[in-house]
Amino acid sequence: MQRFNEEEILRNDAKERLQRLSVDRLRVANDFLAYLEEREENEATEELLNIEGFREAFAEAVEEVELEKTVLLTSIRRNV
Repeated sequence: MQRFNEEEILRNDAKERLQRLSVDRLRVANDFLAYLEEREENEATEELLNIEGFREAFAEAVEEVELEKTVLLTSIRRNV
């Protein structure tokens, strides 16, 4: 719960700071945030690609979608 509070405080603080910036500085801040966001996405992608067998499983899944060998999740029934 403390992590959530810290995250909420940081987000609110950042929003307040952004409100006080000039348009030029806001543009720079936005570019920097986009850079950070891209880095985070790349790190997450790299983490997935480092999982043994992930590349092969992903390629197989893409092929199944392309060949329409998929079913809707709602059409699958399980007796639990």
